Formats: sequence, structure tokens, C-alpha cells
Amino acid sequence: MMIWRGFLFWVFSTSLAFGGAVRIKDLVEFDGVRGNDLVGYGLVVGLNGTGDGLRNAPFTEEIMSNILERLGVNVSGEQFRPKNVAAVLVTASLPPFSRAGGKIDVTVSAIGDSKSLLGGTLIMTPLNAADGEIYAVAQGSIIAGGAVAEGDAGAVVKGVPTAGVIPAGARVEREIDFELSDLTNVRLALREADFTTAARIEQAINKDFGRRVALMTDSGTVSLDVPSTKMRSVAHALGRIENIEIEPERKARVVVDQRSGTIVMGEDVRLSRVAVSQGNLVLRIQEAPLAVQPNPFAEGETVVVPRTDVAIEEEPGIGLAEVPDGASLSEVIAGLNALGVAPRDMIDILKSIKAAGALHAEFIVN
Repeated sequence: MMIWRGFLFWVFSTSLAFGGAVRIKDLVEFDGVRGNDLVGYGLVVGLNGTGDGLRNAPFTEEIMSNILERLGVNVSGEQFRPKNVAAVLVTASLPPFSRAGGKIDVTVSAIGDSKSLLGGTLIMTPLNAADGEIYAVAQGSIIAGGAVAEGDAGAVVKGVPTAGVIPAGARVEREIDFELSDLTNVRLALREADFTTAARIEQAINKDFGRRVALMTDSGTVSLDVPSTKMRSVAHALGRIENIEIEPERKARVVVDQRSGTIVMGEDVRLSRVAVSQGNLVLRIQEAPLAVQPNPFAEGETVVVPRTDVAIEEEPGIGLAEVPDGASLSEVIAGLNALGVAPRDMIDILKSIKAAGALHAEFIVN
């Protein structure tokens, strides 16, 4: 793999970047073994004057009134404008097989015009899943990763003080209705679908058990027949196969990020025979107006005379750099480096090679 970033580049050996065995657990997701996203709407209190402006965020006043009324405080018809509260969205991921009473991390994000959540405390907030049921309740002190300093004429913001986390800030109240032990067939879903990788997973599992227990059904799925494994439970079977190592197959890809000038090329990138030339044309236009004044004690007025200096310069090229047919990664790097251009120009060259049909790889632009 080769990575260009700015005017620096790093070269990793292919054995480190792409070669070598990888555990099956790092390549697939097991059917049913997944997390569930949770979300809730709550209130943060205890802010140091950095809360929502209730005139601009009326929903903050509404939720604050509801919480106070649930606590037995009647605020109907009252006018209050506190500056130490903020409405937030609370998000979390419920890990697979989480049990009631366990704790999970939550992320808290302001949705009003609050300037900072530093020092705030989240009030008891129910967290719902996609089915509308409450699976956890969050509460606790927020750890925000930013800071704000301001005065009458300016302000400085570092990081994002309007978002933070509460480690172990939610307690699981309901468990996901899923029994792994009831499964007789478990599907292994590849994170990156590939027929060769799926076939290698099937062969490795069958070889480890000494009989046919796995079957590749498509490029993204390998099916495991649990009874054929003769293991005590589904968990035991998955625990055995997840550490089996295989060598995955990767698609040939070139990934570029135009914003940062980063180029990442995979080991399997190949080029047909192609010649590349690159040069720069520089156009300079400089305005240097000249002021003309009359002689002392003479009649007249000062006049500004426009004066423009125009020049066109073309940097000398290096001719054509040839990349041979079927070039490997190292040969591609050597051929492109021969052009002596900056990484951002290299991106344009790779686009042109792809357009010419000489780059045999998936070209991804971010």
C-alpha cells in the first residue's frame, strides 16, 4: 500500500498491509449478534450560563415544565428564563446480549442554541429503539471535549463543547428478545462481499471440523449448519470458528481524497502500458497604476494612468514517463514518481489514466 498526503508519502510493505492471515471474526458479522441503536430526548441542567435561549428554543421550556410537573412543581402560567438548561438528544448503542442492569455509554448533543454543555448534568432520559420501546435510561454528568472563552468583542472555541459523553451513563432496563441457542443455522455475513474470500472461509471451517458444516451461499454469506458441528451450543461453535485464520482477497482499488491530497493504492492495482506527461502553465497579471501630477504651481490635476504587466510562463516538462504493461504496485509508484509532481496533481493524473482505460482498479474519489 502507498499513501500520499500533502508533500509526504509513506510506503508500507504489501505483506504488512494486505498479506497474512486474518481471523474470521474480523471479516464477518454473525447472524443475530448485533447491536441496536437507541435515542432519547432529554434535558441538561447545571450549565454556567451557556444553556439554550428559551425564546429561540421553546421546546426546552416545554420539557423543563414537564419534568418539574412530574416532580410535583406546578409552573403553569409562570414566566421563567433560566440560562443553565439545554435540550439535548441522547444516543447510544445497545450491545448484543446486554442484560438488564448492565450499563452502556451514551453521547449527548445539544439541539438548541446552547453554547456549551461543560459541567452539565443529564436528567433521567428514557432511550427508545426503533420499535418504540424503552430499553435503557440515561442520567449523569457530561464529559464535554471542548472549551469556550469569550469577551465583549470576541470569542474563542476549541473543540466541540456542544457535545459530550457519559461513560456508563445509561442502565439497561429491557433485554432484546433473541435466543442464540435456538438457532440451527447461523449465517456469516462478510463485511466486504467477495466470492474468493467466502470460499476460503467455507474451506477453512470445513477443514477445521473435518467435515462439511459450512456452505457458501453467495459472495457475502456463508451458512453454518450448527447441528453438524456437534458442539454443545451455538455459542461454542461460533467461539471455535471465529479465531480460524484465512487470507482474504481484496479488490484492486485506488482511493483519493481531494480535500487533503491523500492517495491510497492497493497491492493489486495494475496498469496497461501508458505514457504520461504533465506540465504547468502559469499566467501572471499584475496591475501597477502610475499617478501623473502637474508641475508645481501649474494648472491641472492628478491623473492615475493604468499600467498592466501580463506574462505567460510554461514550466519545462519532463517529456513522457512510461508505465509498462501489467505494472505492479512498486512499478506504478516508480512510474508516477518519475513525473515529479505534487500529490494533488497526481490525483488528476490518475483520473486521466482511468479515463484512458489503462488503470485496472476501482477508482474511488472522496
